[in-house]
Amino acid sequence: MGVPMPEQKYSEPRLTLSKIYTRTGDGGQTRLASGEQVPKDNARLDCYGTLDELNAHVGAARLTAEGAAEKAPQLGALAATLARIQHELFNLGSILATAAGKAHPKQPRVADADVAQLESDIDRMNSELPPLRSFVLPGGSRLNVELHLCRTVCRRAERLMVALRRVEEVDDVDIRYVNRLSDAFFVMSRWANAVMGVEEVLWSPNKSASAQQS
Repeated sequence: MGVPMPEQKYSEPRLTLSKIYTRTGDGGQTRLASGEQVPKDNARLDCYGTLDELNAHVGAARLTAEGAAEKAPQLGALAATLARIQHELFNLGSILATAAGKAHPKQPRVADADVAQLESDIDRMNSELPPLRSFVLPGGSRLNVELHLCRTVCRRAERLMVALRRVEEVDDVDIRYVNRLSDAFFVMSRWANAVMGVEEVLWSPNKSASAQQS
């Protein structure tokens, strides 16, 4: 069961993209969604650029989950969750691509209900898993590794957003969302292996080259 979501509708985008390159960014400058011209290494661009990178990884994991669902039908639900997360990441990127205080009231964004839904997802999947007895390594299945990639890129996005918040306003819910999302990816990675009947790859400090030689 999902978390009951409050009524929250945003304006559908009205875009017509007939030309992809404009040459306006050739000098290393670009414009935020709110119109301000900034250098391409601006901290705000780092944040929403990393969310874009994360979204690509989530898309890859989603496709892998859809393919694996032929043998493990439970992964169909995971693919649907990942699809939802892709839209939420784009909503969050919309806010981060806008200068602080310039967002339109109907501009897409993440909300407390999105965080609550992630927590519900985490609790449901984690309840089906055995307790951890060691740290885990990415491995066992392609989907597990792809979800760990999502987790690590999400953590990087969180670090960049925290750094941005030291100099500009970033909503608390935005930080909470990416923090909870990285936890969700971790649990998803374990859950994916479990439903496919794949053993987790556990960390052992004694499998290093130096430990083997001692």
